[in-house]
This record gives sequence, structure tokens and C-alpha cells, in this order.
Amino acid sequence: MIEFRSVRKEYADGTVAVRDLDLVVPAHRTVVLLGSSGCGKTTLLRMVNRMVDPTSGSVLVDGEDVRGRDPVELRRSIGYVLQSGGLLPHRTVVDNVATVPRLLGSSRRDAERRAAELLELVGLDPALGRRYPAQLSGGQQQRVGVARALGADPNILLMDEPFGAVDPIVRADLQVELRRLQAELGKTVLFVTHDVDEAFALGDLVVILRAGGEVAQAGTPTEILTSPADDFVADFVGLRSAKRRLQVRTEGDVRVVVDAGGRPLGVLDA
Repeated sequence: MIEFRSVRKEYADGTVAVRDLDLVVPAHRTVVLLGSSGCGKTTLLRMVNRMVDPTSGSVLVDGEDVRGRDPVELRRSIGYVLQSGGLLPHRTVVDNVATVPRLLGSSRRDAERRAAELLELVGLDPALGRRYPAQLSGGQQQRVGVARALGADPNILLMDEPFGAVDPIVRADLQVELRRLQAELGKTVLFVTHDVDEAFALGDLVVILRAGGEVAQAGTPTEILTSPADDFVADFVGLRSAKRRLQVRTEGDVRVVVDAGGRPLGVLDA
């Protein structure tokens, strides 16, 4: 479990990224921080592994204040996936994935065996381990990034807009893959995105942030869609747009889901 207690982050120039936030991220669930650029969501994510320290307040992991942990040791115990993948370009895929197990003391053979297992886990052929990151597609690189983040079998996985740099089809595939992995592994996942559809697709709990890291609403996707806290939330998730105002139209023997403009979005199963 991750807890943010009265967290504030103010930079030297007076910019306040997060004013006063209280939030609990339950264990073994996916919590999505959703908001526009500059709302503090990445700052909050990086407080968990001490890439950013709060100006005041506390961040706790399983009841322990992270400020009492050595930053290097803490970061090795927490998985972290970046938008760019963050892979080392001069090292092979298998070496990238084996990095953390090696740092934690595993032999090269054991670390490479673990890396091959993780590549399979994220849906990649272990034979790709002999390639370099530049020889992979964007989607493959992101899968390698997830595999590397799982190298130490962490309880917590931090994901900072990890699928934002790939095309929509690959992004949808990666979202499906993450749901599969979470169902299988049951990690505590803190996920950052500005994409509403992605947040609703992945989050057990979605936290919508205003500027300054203020929580506008926290709830399940269904709770947010059916009971938005205010006009800001309703507008942010697009409840007043044609995209969210869905209807069912019958075409012959098929029931078609259409938006408010009559554009077809899919069909209902019988």
C-alpha cells in the first residue's frame, strides 16, 4: 500500500506542483492518476521512489516513510516504466532486463534466465533478447521496459505514461497486456496518464487531479461516469460530448451502439 499524507511540493522558484494531497493507493490494485499536463501527477509518482522528495508531508510504502529508505535501494525494489522505455541503447535486450537482478547479486546465468522468463511473460519471444533496443518496434521496446521493471519481482510498479509514444493500435494492445499481467501478478500499480479512455480501461481506481495536485474526484470508472463530482470532472471526462452519450439502434437483427451524433461505435452481443 502507498499513502500520501498531507503532501506538498514547492520548487525553489515558488512553483507549487502539489499543494496538500492525501491519498491511499490500495495494495494489489491499479490506481491511475489522471489529469492535464502540469497537474502534479508525475511529481506524485516520483515521490514514491524518491526521485522527488516532498517539501512537506509524508509518502509511506507499507507504513514506512520512504524518506527513511536509501534512495538507491528503494528504487531497486520498485518497478519503474517510462514513456520512452528508458532502455540502455548499447546493451542487448536480455542485458537490459537482467540489469536489476544483477545489481541485486544474481549470477549472470540466473539473471539471464530470469530475463528470458520475463520476456515470455510480457509476450515477447526470448530470442529477441539478442537484439538491441533500436532493432525493436516501439511496442516491443515498451514491453521490454515492463519486463525490466519486473526484474526484481517488486510489489510496486510505477508507470509514467508508458504507452504515450506508440500508435493507437499498439497502445490498445499494450493496455490489454497490462490488464493480463495485473490479473496474473497482482502488483500495486500507480499509473500516470492524461488519456481518459486509458485511465478508464486500466484503473480499478481513477484519481482525477486539478492543477496543484488537488483531487477533483477519486472513484471507479463507473462511479465517475455515473456521478461526476462537479462540472470540472464532467467536462474533463467528456460526459457532455457526443462520444460519451451512447444509444442503441437496431439494424435488422443487430443492435448497434452509436454516439449522440449517430456514429456507430460497436455492436451488442446477443
